[in-house]
Amino acid sequence: MAQVRFAATPSVVQPAPESEDVPPLPFHEMGLDDRLLKAIAQCGWAQPTLIQERAIPLILEGQDVLARGRTGSGKTGAFAIPTLQKILQAKATATQQSVRALMLAPSRELARQIHANVLALSASCGRVIRAVDVSGAGELESQRPLLAELPDIVVGTPARVLAHLRAGHVDVRASLDILVIDEADLIFSFGYEADIKAILPFLPSVVQTVLTSATLTEDVLKLKKLILHNAVTLKLEEPSLPEASQLTQYQIKLEEEDKFILIYALFKLKLIQGKSIIFVNSVDRCYKIKLYLEQFQIPVCVLNSELPVTTRCHVVSQFNRGLYDVIVASDEKFLDEQHYTGKVDHDKERSQRKKDKESGVARGIDFQFVSNVINFDFPADVDSYIHRVGRTARGNNKGTALSLVSGRELALSNEVENYLKEQMGVEGEEEHVFKPYKFRMQELDGFKYRARDAWRAVTKIAIREARLKEIKHEMLNSAKLRAHFEVNPKDAQILRHDKALHTVKHQAHLKNVPDYIVPQALKKVVHVNPRNKRSNNPLSRPMSQAKRKYEMSKRDPLKNLKKK
Repeated sequence: MAQVRFAATPSVVQPAPESEDVPPLPFHEMGLDDRLLKAIAQCGWAQPTLIQERAIPLILEGQDVLARGRTGSGKTGAFAIPTLQKILQAKATATQQSVRALMLAPSRELARQIHANVLALSASCGRVIRAVDVSGAGELESQRPLLAELPDIVVGTPARVLAHLRAGHVDVRASLDILVIDEADLIFSFGYEADIKAILPFLPSVVQTVLTSATLTEDVLKLKKLILHNAVTLKLEEPSLPEASQLTQYQIKLEEEDKFILIYALFKLKLIQGKSIIFVNSVDRCYKIKLYLEQFQIPVCVLNSELPVTTRCHVVSQFNRGLYDVIVASDEKFLDEQHYTGKVDHDKERSQRKKDKESGVARGIDFQFVSNVINFDFPADVDSYIHRVGRTARGNNKGTALSLVSGRELALSNEVENYLKEQMGVEGEEEHVFKPYKFRMQELDGFKYRARDAWRAVTKIAIREARLKEIKHEMLNSAKLRAHFEVNPKDAQILRHDKALHTVKHQAHLKNVPDYIVPQALKKVVHVNPRNKRSNNPLSRPMSQAKRKYEMSKRDPLKNLKKK
């Protein structure tokens, strides 16, 4: 039985180095192949991250490893680099092609990212190493030829890989050397417990296993007992989020209705610069924000769990390439909305709309060069906050997190701040992790009427129509243009996801910000389009005397009375 073959024994805890004087172990001293070193350099990785420095040597030694590291800590490289090294070493003396590594991820998006990283790290190896991603939503038979070539690395979700194993499309019992499970803390929460157990009998009796996770939850420990053998646990002593010098966390306390006024002002006055992710607590709220901001000609795209995985990956890809700057996303996978709001959404209960259970976007998705994370809705727990904010300040880049906190969210905010203070060793009531965002809401009175009208225009019917319209649009594109995009990949750039949905009436005058509503303190730093200063009164525009007389007659109510 699988449990017998993978009997767990007490693990060895491998702490991080206590001394900061210990120099980091560079990539070129890890005994890696020159081809890998060249690819690592091309990826721009000058030095290994902490988790890479500790995990790579252990995996190369053949140890089972459970590696815990925060979001953006480089976990993918920590297992991909040694896996590729071991495959290159094995193929130097191998007589036949075989599948040597299996990498499992809880979502299709994450599986695609792992596959992309593997391809980048093996780019200098020519066709010596082949890797395939079988996480797609198409028919199994369409992927059978990929597996028939016996690629060195197979990447996919547990359910998809199990389906191929059961169908006999690939046999790894005699060849598999290493099994990797990424984001292990999500495997069970995404409903893959039965799939993992079903996969084990298809594996060799002895196989090196690596688990990576952002947190060491009960599910991870359960998975560890199921498949790890005498594992080394890397519980790195690092904070959940980057230091204050790299990540600045702001908080502004305001009423719920003031949130949409502030978000409008921040973007329209260009007080937020760089690529931004706005987090809310449901997909409906995503579309409400999108339709609201569109009325002010602020382009926004949505990551929607109802859309095909190819579309979601296309959204992230275009965002990473800089085609647009603002994404609205939800991490509702980790949220009990009824608990959060205290209300039961009967429309949602009766809804026949199906969401992809693998679509959680607060975790796993590799958003690149994100400057700002905005919590329009404050997350429901500490983990969700950490994973949201972990989208920015990745690597050596700096980032900003701004949380809009209403009265009913204040307890959640205090809980998160107390946790972060404990982690950072901050003592005293007067010390705060969240810096106050100094903005006087009373100075936005000029924005209030416009914002309220636009917010009220976004009804439940408008949201429902917008979601349906986008789904139909993406289905049409994926069905008729998929083959065309494969032959002409540049044409895919034309398909943008931040276009207006037009389910809410747009008023042209909302595009501009009149000078008179700009806060006095910001007029020196905010650029207002000169056209905004021009009056809408036609009589104030240059015109001939005859034209002016005609306009005056139109405005004279006595001359406009109709004779009975």
